[in-house]
Amino acid sequence: MATVTAPVPRLALPGVLRHRAAHKLLLLALAAAVLVPLANAHWSSGSWPGALTVDLSGPLGRANDWIIDNRDSSPLFLYFFGYISNAVVLSVRAVYLVLLAAGWAGVTAFGALVAWRVAGVRLALGTGVAFLVCGLLGMWVPTMQTLALMVVAVLTSVVVGALLGLAGGLSERTDRALRPVLDTMQVLPAFAYLLPVVLVFGIGVPAAVLATVVYAAPPMARLTALGLRNADPEVLEAVESLGATGRQRLLTARLPLARRQLLLGLNQTIMMALSMAVIASVIGAGGLGDRVYQALASVDVGAALAAGIPIVLLAVVLDRVTAAAGEQTDEPVGEPGSGLRPWLYALGAAVAVAVAVRLAGALDWPSGWTLDIAAPVNRVVDWMTAHLYSGVPYLGGTADWAGHFTTWVLDPVRDGLQWLPWWSVLLIVAALAWVIGTWRTALTAVLAMAAIGVLGVWEPSLDTLSQVLAAVAVTLVLGFATGIAAARSDRFERALRPVLDVCQTMPQFVYLIPVVALFGVGRAPAVAAAVVYALPAVVRITTQGLRQVDPAALESARSLGATSAQQLRQVQLPLARPALLLAVNQGVVLVLAVVIIGGLVGGGALGYDAVFGLAQGDLATGLVAGAAIVCLGLMLDRVTQPTERRTKKGA
Repeated sequence: MATVTAPVPRLALPGVLRHRAAHKLLLLALAAAVLVPLANAHWSSGSWPGALTVDLSGPLGRANDWIIDNRDSSPLFLYFFGYISNAVVLSVRAVYLVLLAAGWAGVTAFGALVAWRVAGVRLALGTGVAFLVCGLLGMWVPTMQTLALMVVAVLTSVVVGALLGLAGGLSERTDRALRPVLDTMQVLPAFAYLLPVVLVFGIGVPAAVLATVVYAAPPMARLTALGLRNADPEVLEAVESLGATGRQRLLTARLPLARRQLLLGLNQTIMMALSMAVIASVIGAGGLGDRVYQALASVDVGAALAAGIPIVLLAVVLDRVTAAAGEQTDEPVGEPGSGLRPWLYALGAAVAVAVAVRLAGALDWPSGWTLDIAAPVNRVVDWMTAHLYSGVPYLGGTADWAGHFTTWVLDPVRDGLQWLPWWSVLLIVAALAWVIGTWRTALTAVLAMAAIGVLGVWEPSLDTLSQVLAAVAVTLVLGFATGIAAARSDRFERALRPVLDVCQTMPQFVYLIPVVALFGVGRAPAVAAAVVYALPAVVRITTQGLRQVDPAALESARSLGATSAQQLRQVQLPLARPALLLAVNQGVVLVLAVVIIGGLVGGGALGYDAVFGLAQGDLATGLVAGAAIVCLGLMLDRVTQPTERRTKKGA
């Protein structure tokens, strides 16, 4: 008779240990138990050990001296970089002269007519009013300088980005090679582009245009490649069955099918180029950005606002026009008629206006038609300083709030991070990145953080990280709360939309104006500017994620008697988790960009090093700070990448 053996019972694990994240943390803890004592025995447990630091000041200083000594004699500069510089200068000057020759009325008419052909009468009126306001504020000439730089930079960015996107969209191998380059370019804050470009091309328009191109080309490249790869395969197969060559398939099928993505790429490129063109005023680009920079340097809020308003108006107009062009399908929106003839009529009308104004001798904006808002704004700022800046009964004042935030939040977070042993920071980074991603994600994040220590800027980087963490915490609290309210109320969402539109189109530099007026200078104003800049993206992504939750799941929860709060906690938020993680990721990247620019208003840390290196031409200080910013941005990006985005790539 066969004996029946009883099954061996398995060891029951607690529920927590059966979770995949717990397995990752357990493996990491075992590795730490082996590696940390070894690291502690060879190096100290405090700040980053000096033995693991590489001093790059010598090599970078010699490279800096060589470039300066050979800039006027080396064939590389004379026959390559020199020709590029001259071509940029001539192009910007030609566009600027055309704008001046058209006169204020011709430029306004042309802008309004283009907006009318693309999006209808309402946007045409808004565009005309925007240009007129630029003149009324006495900023017509700086506006034309910025617009001329923008035209050249955007055209160059579109050509470069489209060529890169074309190569990536048609070749999977090229796309894989370009992806890490574009990732790094997109994570790198705008300020870090300036110093290497200035070193090669010097202070002036060429450096500003080329830095703008490097910053603004990646969105065009990404969206072009995306549009080409996502083209309808049935349409491509039908075209191929008709005997079309590869070039014919590209021109007659792929590019037309990718039209929406191409126009979206143009929109993003224009917005990033405008943002960078304003920041490039620090290196002599001139125009509106230079007016803002000079006003901020002298804490003249009125003059900064007078130059900042035209920047915002330009951003809003360009955003609306290009967005409307992307939403078109076959024919332009608005007035009757299609094809080339209405565009020729519009161009002829603009030329007629320009000629009429030129014959009348009224090319320049009339001096009597200007409105000085600097003095009234400064009086308001003085009143705010006297009544709101400090000493408000029971509330304190904005300066007191900034001081309390620095004392109670920024200082403890910074001191806590700098107190932690260097290896514990790496462990925390590895744990966060591995839990939310994969081991490759964790390895990339740890290597990026370790590179910061190797560069010798461990403590300034932790100072910057403390500002980023504080700003992200405030941004997420406000952004999630506002996004939830907008997702649950159509009326509130409609009222909030224009505010978010304006905030999202404003260049980074402009955010410094109101915070300096309210909070003065220091780390707290830099954090405040970062919060305001990153908040619209977090609100939009949160709202969209909650609205896209499956209605059937909500209906099931309601049928089981769940309250509104229970539906939010138990259904909407869990199902919207990918969108919420994406909101966190975007919030972190956007906050870092403005915290670095906050070095201009006393933010200190890496932002100050980047500004100092740029102002003094110190390649070692500026470039090391820029490299640390890249590493910090890469680490934060990997730590906050949603798991789904990494697993789909098979990472």
